[in-house]
Amino acid sequence: MEETIAGTETAQIPQQRGESLQETAVRYAEERHWDVFPGTWLEAVDGVQRCSCGEPACAAPGAHPARDDWATQATGSATVARRLWSKQPTASILLPTGRTFDAIDVPESAGFLALARMERMELTLGPVTCTPDRRMHFFVLPGATAKVPDLVRRLGWPPASLDLVALGEGAYVAAPPTRFGSRGAVQWACRPTPANRWLPDAEELISPLAYACGRDR
Repeated sequence: MEETIAGTETAQIPQQRGESLQETAVRYAEERHWDVFPGTWLEAVDGVQRCSCGEPACAAPGAHPARDDWATQATGSATVARRLWSKQPTASILLPTGRTFDAIDVPESAGFLALARMERMELTLGPVTCTPDRRMHFFVLPGATAKVPDLVRRLGWPPASLDLVALGEGAYVAAPPTRFGSRGAVQWACRPTPANRWLPDAEELISPLAYACGRDR
């Protein structure tokens, strides 16, 4: 199970081939202290992989909450996480935002452009995921949802003009190696390592992200 696109350091959470979703969820809770909760899963129906929600046109098959009260189900306990996934071992791994981290959501094309600029600027990044629906999520300190619109305005952009949004309380992101039906799996663009345990503030990343999204319009 190779789920890393880029990164040079040894991962804090190793991408071991064959590691179960349950063990991966437990490691997220145990090693990163992230809250986790199980989402929907994929089921084979007439030889086709479909979402367990039963919706034939599901927008995120096998990668969204399975119940309305998912926020109360999320746990930072490795023991509870192990128990939750024991009930449905193939459930997706979802991470609620607004708790230990927020996420800045941008198009994949803008995200990779921003990553290149951040590397030249020698910015310290947190983990970054890349999803099969061509979005990237940059993990930042909680509180980004309140800051980002004003930060974008200060850079000269009307917030609504950019395909950039901060995900905070009440939202979630799918974590590797969660699969989106036949479209593929969520991967790490920047994987969790000991070096990025301390997350950046949204203010540190917003300039290259806004610039990239502006170029990407």
